[in-house]
Amino acid sequence: MGGNYRLRQLHSSCPIPTINFQSAKPKNSYPSKKTSTSQNNKKKQNFSTTDSDIVKWNIAITTHMRNGLCESALRVFNSMSRRSSVSYNAMISGYLRNHKFDLARDLFDKMPERDLFSWNVMLTGYVRNRDLKTARALFERMPERDIVSWNAMLSGYAQNGFVDEAREIFDKMPLKNGISWNGLLAAYVQNGRIEDAKRLFESKMDWTLVSWNCLMGGFVRKRRLLDARSVFDRMPVRDEISWNTIISGYAQNGEMEEARRLFEESPIQDVFTWTAMVSGYVQNGKLDEARSIFDRMPEKNSVSWNAMIAGYVQCKRMDMARELFEEMPSRDASSWNTMITGYAQSGYIAHARNLFDNMPQRDSISWSAMIAGYSQNGCSEEALHFFVEMQRDCERLNRSSFTCALSTCSNIAALELGRQLHCRLVKAGYQTGWYVGNALLAMYCKCGSIDEARDAFQEILEKDVVSWNTMIHGYARHGFGEEALTVFELMKTTGIRPDDATMVSVLAACSHAGLVDQGSEYFYSMNRDYGITAKLVHYTCMVDLLGRAGQLEEAQNLMKNMPFEPDAATWGALLGASRIHGNTELGEKAAQIIFEMEPHNSGMYILLSKLYAASGRWSDAGKMRLEMRNKGVKKVPGYSWLEVQNKIHTFKVGDTSHPHTDKIYTFLEEMDLKLKQEGYISSTNLVFHDVEEEEKVHMLKYHSEKLAVAYGILYIPAGRPIRVIKNLRVCEDCHNAIKYISKIVGRLIILRDNHRFHYFEGGSCSCRDFW
Repeated sequence: MGGNYRLRQLHSSCPIPTINFQSAKPKNSYPSKKTSTSQNNKKKQNFSTTDSDIVKWNIAITTHMRNGLCESALRVFNSMSRRSSVSYNAMISGYLRNHKFDLARDLFDKMPERDLFSWNVMLTGYVRNRDLKTARALFERMPERDIVSWNAMLSGYAQNGFVDEAREIFDKMPLKNGISWNGLLAAYVQNGRIEDAKRLFESKMDWTLVSWNCLMGGFVRKRRLLDARSVFDRMPVRDEISWNTIISGYAQNGEMEEARRLFEESPIQDVFTWTAMVSGYVQNGKLDEARSIFDRMPEKNSVSWNAMIAGYVQCKRMDMARELFEEMPSRDASSWNTMITGYAQSGYIAHARNLFDNMPQRDSISWSAMIAGYSQNGCSEEALHFFVEMQRDCERLNRSSFTCALSTCSNIAALELGRQLHCRLVKAGYQTGWYVGNALLAMYCKCGSIDEARDAFQEILEKDVVSWNTMIHGYARHGFGEEALTVFELMKTTGIRPDDATMVSVLAACSHAGLVDQGSEYFYSMNRDYGITAKLVHYTCMVDLLGRAGQLEEAQNLMKNMPFEPDAATWGALLGASRIHGNTELGEKAAQIIFEMEPHNSGMYILLSKLYAASGRWSDAGKMRLEMRNKGVKKVPGYSWLEVQNKIHTFKVGDTSHPHTDKIYTFLEEMDLKLKQEGYISSTNLVFHDVEEEEKVHMLKYHSEKLAVAYGILYIPAGRPIRVIKNLRVCEDCHNAIKYISKIVGRLIILRDNHRFHYFEGGSCSCRDFW
């Protein structure tokens, strides 16, 4: 109120000049000498008064602008009968200070006369607005330039990463000062061009302390500690930033002994010096040493506390982290978020939720931590609920929250919700970046929409190796081996080098498509062409590829000659191949080895049981069930689900809990008759219970995937694909039945099991019965 009162006083002391338009005929066209002298004196007096008024008005404009009162400043400006360049400059500077760039530009264009200050102010405005093209055009038009003009242009290029353009301006400068030299040096350092920074630094002797620290910091960020230490040792004078930078450099690179020696030697040990040591020990997993330094600190800030808490969280010592958290004199958002993330990642989602609910103020990181926590702990519905609540809370959706939500959609195959998130991504402008773009790509791949996945892949402007790997793996899981290999060949033309994960996806693509020769060629050329040494996972892929193709002997030979001991996954691939091709003896051998390695792997017991059942060895199949019971091995229950109108519907074998059970079962009874008319025969040999044939047929009829498919046909509009997800591998009988169903109802049915996608259409499957 006091400030506003003084402004009103200032206005009252600055009367608005008025112009009198009275018309009067001059009495004498040639005034006397006395009259002329009197009029000249009056004019001098009026001009003096007017200049004084302009100064007052300019002060008023500046005061209004500093208080953010742009409209009040404009009223003052419009009231002036005569304005100086200072008046215009005050308005333009004020507009720029209050982020009204367009108004500043319009007023600059209307200025009757501009001085150097006007040009520099507008040039700086364009630079701050990141319109460097227009700034450069304005710079070239300037009738004169001073050191401020040159430095403004140099800083504009430097701060926006155009280092070569900044160097061009620097070289053309008729006069350079410390700001010019430091600006170019900082540009080189911030953009990672440390050698250029070094050469520039060596071309001049009288650098300021800020410049020495800048170059040393650049070497530290590049992990070039010898160069950083050389700069440190040559420094004519050092301040706390110098000591903290070199200590942090050694600490971050794991050289804690030298960091500790410099810490003890440092003449200035402020809170940042102590915190650098705590962080260094934490980052190197030495929590006891970190805690010792932490306890000795004469002064702690929130960064110190958070560093120590983060150390305990990273080591899953949540009890110690919570103890420190409770002791903190003042917690910030980072403190709460670190604890929430720690609990969520450790599986204590209820503890994380309790902290979240009690936070005094949440930010986007808090919400994202909870979404990620629920998603990682298998609570997909809660994760999506939090995502919706985050929007309702008016918290800005960031890349992390989008990525977590998309990951959750991937886990439960919620395609419609994923598409809605895609629309929001487009509005937020995130979809073309690799970070969110990769999550979007993975969502479409895992939700069974490979065409939309391909579109998302093409929209990623700068694809990284993860982008390419995701697309290759997506095609592989969907059974499109040739397409996966086409993407792989295209990847190599872009200059991105394949990595371990790339080759796993390539070999998986060959395995799913039965491309034995191509898979073998890729496997044996990995080291020669890409410098990738085959790991156990690559050998497992090859065993799977050979085994599926029926080359069981070649698969066994590969296992004998590989430089690793086969693990349970490798023997599992051989067991799976033995079941496909009915080799009971080999299957038994593989299973017994797996039971020794992983005695509670229920999947392997089931595989061997199915192999026995298919061979008619009911007694042995029964022994497997008994052995599982005696060892406490529990079979993972099979269930299938699908999304209809943004709601997930889940089914298990023989399920009668669904509200539309009657319609589903009636549909399947009617479908059973049509299936038999088409030539379908139940695969009763897959039932490893020694019961009557009729009971076997009944047991197969109501598997979870059949219930889900039936519900999809009944409630998903015609013309739209039916997408079903199963947590286990689809059984052969369901696979065979769904082929016939797709032909009878004329629908595309996409089924994702825990191994791959199956596209059923017109009575056939994309896997060509090779899975």
